[in-house]
Formats: sequence, C-alpha cells, structure tokens
Amino acid sequence: MNSREKGKRGEREAAKALAETFGCEAQRGVQFRGGEESPDVRHSIDGLHFEVKRCQRMQMEDWMSQAVGDAGDNVPLVLHRKNNKEWMLTVRLTDARDFATTLAAFIAALPQEMDE
Repeated sequence: MNSREKGKRGEREAAKALAETFGCEAQRGVQFRGGEESPDVRHSIDGLHFEVKRCQRMQMEDWMSQAVGDAGDNVPLVLHRKNNKEWMLTVRLTDARDFATTLAAFIAALPQEMDE
C-alpha cells in the first residue's frame, strides 16, 4: 500500500476512533469536503483541530507544527498511530487546559442516557 492510501485509510480509522471515543460525529475531511484545505477529520467538537498521522517513524515536532499552522483559533492536536498499535493523542502542554475545557463542555452537552 502506498503512503497516500495509508494516509486516507488512517484518516478514516481516526474518524471512527474519535466518534467511538468521544461520541461525536466524525468523518474524513477530504472525503466529505473535497479539497486540500479540508481538515484531516471533520468532527462535531467545536474548538479542536486534529492532525492525523499513521506512520512508523515519529516526527512529532513536525506534525505538531503542521497542526498549529492549520488549527487557526482551534486547539491543535495530533492523533497518531504506528502499524498494529493503538491511537495516541498528543497535545501541547500549553494547550492542555483549553483542550480539557473544550472537551468537557462538549461531553456535558451530549444527551444523557435515560435511566430505566
């Protein structure tokens, strides 16, 4: 599999993992928006930007720089994994509080399950 196809597959996998983990809507960005300007993953958590990387060789500083450059006013995050490993999420320490606050607000707004 070439790296472009691996990247596309990684973005689809990441979107699925985000949806399962956070209970948000998520899909591959280019797949649904159709342009190079689209984020790797489009999702329903306002205020967060996910840069997705599925690579064997870690280049975290480069990846985070890309996330920061693409995030605008959103919190830049890198969602990454190696082959046969689980997804990892990296956030800059300086953004950790904003990330936690944004995620907590999103989770608090989710519909609560009714007790039977």
